[in-house]
Amino acid sequence: MERRSIFSGSTFEERFGYARALVDGDRVYVSGTTGFDYTSMTISTDVAEQAEQCLKNIQAALAEAGGSIADVVRVRYLLPDPADFEACAPVLHRWFGVVRPAATMLVCGLLDPRMKIEIEVDARLRR
Repeated sequence: MERRSIFSGSTFEERFGYARALVDGDRVYVSGTTGFDYTSMTISTDVAEQAEQCLKNIQAALAEAGGSIADVVRVRYLLPDPADFEACAPVLHRWFGVVRPAATMLVCGLLDPRMKIEIEVDARLRR
């Protein structure tokens, strides 16, 4: 059974010892992903823009795994401020409105106060 790690180039992965995603057979587990643009290590102050960048980062990891957003079966949204979730709704619907994965939204603190949302997904590849 194939098992391999996918790295995005985020400095967080090296610093904290994890992979952006792990492929294990037909399953892909994408780590909690924030709205940082990993090429420049910059992050928007707008929560909806952060959500969009999170999903672009996740899409890139899934593509490297041989999948896509359409393969997502579970998504977890982590936000420090529950009031921010409503601003993300149009972004989340655009990405997942057709896919309709199982979903959970949690309110919790994030590592860096600039981070307003973190998204984690599990996917099952359709070969």
